[in-house]
Amino acid sequence: MTPRRPWQSLWEVVLCSGYPTQLALSGMARLAGLTPQAPDGTLSLSFVAVVSAADTVVLVGLILWLLQRRGESPWQVFLGHRRQGVEAGLGVILAPAVLFLIWFTLWLLQAVAPALRTVPDNPFEALAASPSGAFLLIVLSVVAGGVREEIQRAFLLHRFRDDLGGAGWGLLATSLVFGLGHVLQGWDAVVVTALLGAAWGTIYLARGSITASLVSHALANAAQVVVAHLR
Repeated sequence: MTPRRPWQSLWEVVLCSGYPTQLALSGMARLAGLTPQAPDGTLSLSFVAVVSAADTVVLVGLILWLLQRRGESPWQVFLGHRRQGVEAGLGVILAPAVLFLIWFTLWLLQAVAPALRTVPDNPFEALAASPSGAFLLIVLSVVAGGVREEIQRAFLLHRFRDDLGGAGWGLLATSLVFGLGHVLQGWDAVVVTALLGAAWGTIYLARGSITASLVSHALANAAQVVVAHLR
């Protein structure tokens, strides 16, 4: 295994934080003629789909390469020694709790800090209006949300735990970054997603596997798209 150096791990964390890859891919999408906004001023589903799908491929591939170049096993980092069927079942059980946490936190913030709702209407909800848009969003929410984000979170926590001051600092940092990545949806969404990031990160650290977090994340995301479509 390649010797660990904190500065190398810090660079890997920054590179895999999601911001460098998404900024680069968004720029490339613009150069290719795609724009973030549709002609009616709403968020462009094509732009979101292309950037999200490309970022999933690039980021997951990058993480796997960074692990393998150090001689680390992706299986051990992401799945550990748990029985994956049991972990998947736990994820299904946790999905309703995740949805309740989202609802309760938004309700509480509206009651005690309504100013945090800086975006009255979530721009992603409009994309789910049509059946085709809802279907594509469900696929993206599962693949780019559940799969990519939980692989990314586990990798970052793995680096913090071993090289950058411990899992506690990693959980704090990754939760804040995860929350801020949703600022387009409003500051209340930032708070909610930061809490969710902390919850999913804690599950990974406790279980040594991403499966329960991934399944609950994917199911919660898909359920929110369905609700948005039915409104």
